[in-house]
Amino acid sequence: MIQQDIQGYSAVAATTEPTPPADRIGLVLDFARVLYVNGQATDQTLDETEQVASALGLRIDADARWDELQLQIGDDVLKPIIEAPASPSNVDMMRVAAATSAIKELLINRLSIAAATQAIYAAAKAPPLPTWLFMFGAAGGAVALAIIFGIEHLVPAAIIFVSAFAGAGLRRVLARHTTNLFVQPFCAALLAGLIGALAVRYQLSSSLRLVCVCPCMILVPGPHLLNSALDLIKGRIHLGAARGIYATLVIVAITMGLLCGLALLGTSLPVEPVGRAVPLWEDVLAAGVAVAAYSIFFSTPLRMLPWPVSVGMLAHALRWVAISVFSATPAVGALVACIVVGIILTPISRRSKMPFAAIGFASVVSMMPGVFIFRMASGLEQIASGVHTTLPLISGAIADAMTATTIILAMSFGLVVPKLFIDYFVSNTRAARRR
Repeated sequence: MIQQDIQGYSAVAATTEPTPPADRIGLVLDFARVLYVNGQATDQTLDETEQVASALGLRIDADARWDELQLQIGDDVLKPIIEAPASPSNVDMMRVAAATSAIKELLINRLSIAAATQAIYAAAKAPPLPTWLFMFGAAGGAVALAIIFGIEHLVPAAIIFVSAFAGAGLRRVLARHTTNLFVQPFCAALLAGLIGALAVRYQLSSSLRLVCVCPCMILVPGPHLLNSALDLIKGRIHLGAARGIYATLVIVAITMGLLCGLALLGTSLPVEPVGRAVPLWEDVLAAGVAVAAYSIFFSTPLRMLPWPVSVGMLAHALRWVAISVFSATPAVGALVACIVVGIILTPISRRSKMPFAAIGFASVVSMMPGVFIFRMASGLEQIASGVHTTLPLISGAIADAMTATTIILAMSFGLVVPKLFIDYFVSNTRAARRR
């Protein structure tokens, strides 16, 4: 009976106070779906779903897979199971915040179940940020990353701005015509490769060729990498592997697009040092701009923006000190910075109900080793062609691969481990209070 009621459930048509328990189950399912598909970590999604269900007088066990959510209802041995399609390939903190706010209003008796259902439905269908803001965010973030890596001249910076701006506009146009998850990053990277290759051909780029890689670095799907790490550490092997495979395929699409764009005009990326040292103040300010740009991508509410920006600037200052003062490797510098970010932002994300993977990644975005990945792929392509295969090329490609791997592992460890400890402490504290 419950299964039939849920199949006929329509959030749009709910205009009167529904009859429990079916409509309460539908409300809980809609709430869980909004959190899950818009970037909330799996643990927080399932915990909040079960807490809301308990407050509504329901006994529910929630579980998640890559393409669906499951709710097991009741305490019987043969529990009715409700499944709903849900693919966690998006990150939109405004939707998460709106759904959480609706549930909060419901639980303090300011909204009826029908009104809360409609509010959650509206949150799920909320439009993305305006295209112009999305384009300026992409352009500003790409230039900020270029500054962090040591760009020195105005003309290459302007080319990076135009390339990232155009790429973001292209992504929005493609989003209206296809739901394929890999077409947008591939085409944006292809455009960046073509523009970067033209800049190299007309000698408008330095040997670092940041005009090629910086517009592509903003495409790297960091939140999905972090959510994958969280799921794998918690033992959700299938979901963690699925998230990791998705993020890897997006990176492959970006890399292929960039290399194809460069190859069409006979250009490649060098495997030499990836950047120049910059002063502390310049590094920190650029990091703040990059964090703000990524927060725009993730539709962060304005009231939350100061947290990732300020914490991201602090993290970059720590990384700069670790590398420049104590001669640490980039991986160690990223580890130190990410541990601090994890310690500060985990309780903030819990209190504000914001996806930790989104605000955490936004805070450390400029440390992601996208440039190493792209240079490694270009080196492997040159090795495969056999035209200019040299020992420095081979060793450089291997070094880039190892550097990228160690940085990703260090960042994942630094962000995830503090979160796990804090979540464990909070869970134990709540359990003790219930007793």
